[in-house]
Amino acid sequence: MSPSRAPLPSLLFVLMLAAGAAFGQGTPPLPPNLEPVPDIPPPPEIAADAELEPQVTIIRREGELVEEVRIAGELKFIRVTPRHGRPYYLIPDANGQNFVRRDSLDPGLKVPLWVLFSW
Repeated sequence: MSPSRAPLPSLLFVLMLAAGAAFGQGTPPLPPNLEPVPDIPPPPEIAADAELEPQVTIIRREGELVEEVRIAGELKFIRVTPRHGRPYYLIPDANGQNFVRRDSLDPGLKVPLWVLFSW
């Protein structure tokens, strides 16, 4: 062994002895007047309001399936599933007279994605 490597194993040995002595002392004794922790209470039950539940009306037509979703009597969106093709959504505008067509309910940024390869 070279002289520069000799102190490293002995230094590690001394550190391991010091760590063992520190952990060997144990934990202090617990006080005698401890009480058990009470059980966790169950979560509160929330009563469902029938008016806030969405009401879905399903209309089957010759070539498509139309689902109208209303909350508190107000039309929120219409999902149209054609026989051939992808489903799309019709969302009423602010005054409720016209509908905006969307591919999903996500109002985020639409980045074009093209399928280049498929197998």
